Amino acid sequence: MLRALYTASTGMYGQQLNIDAIAHNVSNVNTTGFKKSRVSFQDLLYQTIHKPVASEEIMQPVGLQIGLGTRPAAIQTLFTQGNLNPTGNPLDVAISGDAFFQVEVPGYDEPLYTRNGAFMIDGEGNLVTSDGYYVIGAETFEPGAHDISVAPDGTITYKLPNDDQVIEAGRLELVRFINPNGLEKVGMSLYRATEVSGEPEEWDPEDDSSVRLHGGYLEMSNVQIVEEMVNLITAQRAYEFNSKAIQSADEMLGMAANLKR
Repeated sequence: MLRALYTASTGMYGQQLNIDAIAHNVSNVNTTGFKKSRVSFQDLLYQTIHKPVASEEIMQPVGLQIGLGTRPAAIQTLFTQGNLNPTGNPLDVAISGDAFFQVEVPGYDEPLYTRNGAFMIDGEGNLVTSDGYYVIGAETFEPGAHDISVAPDGTITYKLPNDDQVIEAGRLELVRFINPNGLEKVGMSLYRATEVSGEPEEWDPEDDSSVRLHGGYLEMSNVQIVEEMVNLITAQRAYEFNSKAIQSADEMLGMAANLKR
């Protein structure tokens, strides 16, 4: 059988996975704090028909090898900064830099991490995510809290009715990872630390000015819809070309089978 049948089939499978990743990016174009993904490919093993020869009698500097296709090697998450969108809601917090919020999620012994800063206050005065998970670093707000503010270093302050005194309600504790691509995605805009990501390193605002918090803002998805549409067209055409290669190989086999009638 022609190698092209199997080689082109690997290309079709690879481009199918590529389109799956692009579709996931596009579907999350409006997801707060979402980070887009990119598929990386590698070529497969090569079949060596003959090797280069270098001897006193003969010199053949080039051998004869044929590739056997491609395979998806990794799906990489690109943690580039998303646009900051002003919301006017003081409980919305955006991160400028490569850090993560920490949240307590039932069922996990260690905190989970997120870039989604759309926070709110629950019935007990706790700062929580939209799913009700506690945000680490924030203290309980007293009833009637207003004029809530989040400073660039994560310090939370508020006031009470008929009182101009500023009350401090803790400081958001952010962490960083040496390899954020090693984080495990668990859904709901949450990540879990793994051995590959490295241990979380606490962010110190006094020593590291590359990370800042912005109250009243949300970090939008870093998906560029025009770029994804171009990638989609490219992947679709690559899938089509591989299918054409399979059809051509099939026609060649048909011709060979009909040489003698």
